[in-house]
Amino acid sequence: MRLFKKMMLGLMWLVVALALGIWAYLQHPKFGKLPEGERLAVLERSPHYAEGVFSNLVATPMFADDRNFMSVLLSNVSNRASNLRPNIALPAIKTDLKALDARRDTMVWLGHSSFFVVFAGKRILIDPVFSPYAAPVSFSTRAFEGTSIYTADDMPEIDVLLITHDHWDHLDYASVTALMPKVKRVFVPLGVGAYLEYWGYAKDKIAEADWYDKLELEHGVAIHAIPSRHYSGRTLNRNRTLWAGFVLESATRRILFGSDSGYGPHYAELGQRFGSFDLVALDMGQYDANWPYIHMTPEEASQAAVDLNARTLLPAHIGRFSIANHAWDEPFERIVAASGGKPYRLATPRIGEPVMLDQKEQQFSSWWSEVL
Repeated sequence: MRLFKKMMLGLMWLVVALALGIWAYLQHPKFGKLPEGERLAVLERSPHYAEGVFSNLVATPMFADDRNFMSVLLSNVSNRASNLRPNIALPAIKTDLKALDARRDTMVWLGHSSFFVVFAGKRILIDPVFSPYAAPVSFSTRAFEGTSIYTADDMPEIDVLLITHDHWDHLDYASVTALMPKVKRVFVPLGVGAYLEYWGYAKDKIAEADWYDKLELEHGVAIHAIPSRHYSGRTLNRNRTLWAGFVLESATRRILFGSDSGYGPHYAELGQRFGSFDLVALDMGQYDANWPYIHMTPEEASQAAVDLNARTLLPAHIGRFSIANHAWDEPFERIVAASGGKPYRLATPRIGEPVMLDQKEQQFSSWWSEVL
């Protein structure tokens, strides 16, 4: 009996120590700070906010009707897909971003959903994740070999930093804090500014937006925050900040970065509102039958590009991290097949390969098929 009591006491202290350790770890600034005070009062006035959370334009369950977190977890463990990660380093091009001609609109995919864009003379950076992992801990969601080729030091001065939402694979604490001295302005969905201000960004640099709000820049350039069908949450708190995509618009060109999103009627609405797009970058790389409403399959992304009247489609949320239970290269193969006969051009650059928006005949290889 005495031995049993000692074992139970030891177990109790172990649990207490573990709980204290987790609590202490959660105090790290990378977990951020949710909106409060004046910022909270602003977002509470949003038509998309009620009872303490944001909602999508249409009903968007986290999982398929017959699934829950535990069933999804068990399914992925017991039916793990093969080839989740490439066996060798992916081919990439280390373009000198500082040397790009500011007079020529150019888009450079930095992997996953990170983009560097020269647009109407402005240098714009979207969802920069330079860390070799996209999770609260360094041993989880590791980047594919060969894809972590850029750092904050490689970035020129940034006119506008755009963050689509607060998930770890889009809002990276180490990256955005390292970029701070280079960033002139920040444009984010409602509530996300709380993270950046907490991490040291000046309040007057940060503009927060509801869906269809816009940031006006010089010479008639505008950045529009647009709806996406997704969710937010950096810890267990969900939907306390908004999620969004962005449209970059000038007198001569219009491009869309759709962010994480399930397929929905918002794409046709955006196509009607804006007319057409020279290029759209759409989520098509972390789909799963367990969560069909919050990410698109390649076939759905193809239809979304048609809805948007896009001239060029570029895959996003792809090619750097394995988050869903499918082969890493499967989305590329499926979007190539789905794009046959479609009215848009499919662009498949390697990480770091510039896409020249005024060069409609620019060719790209099926580089993923060369990775064994």
